[in-house]
Amino acid sequence: MNVSLMKQPSALLPMAMSLAALMVVLGHAARFGVVHEADEGTAAHVFQLLMAGQVPLVAYFALKWLPRVPEQAFRVLALQAGGVLAAFPPSIGSPEL
Repeated sequence: MNVSLMKQPSALLPMAMSLAALMVVLGHAARFGVVHEADEGTAAHVFQLLMAGQVPLVAYFALKWLPRVPEQAFRVLALQAGGVLAAFPPSIGSPEL
């Protein structure tokens, strides 16, 4: 089966969501700095929704593509995991995110 998995929406959407979460964190830090707030704020909630929303998409991708083309699917899953990991370090240093 010669299919490019990176062109599948189930592969692109989680990566786009990780990128969006990273942009939310960096944008908030650039605009307001890293300060401790009593309330988490909108940026934190958007970040949490973007990160949690990836779970069913990645599960769908894994269930659909791992049995068909495991080697390509593992590569895409590794990229998706890298996107998640890239979005988290900036939020760890920020108490409100």
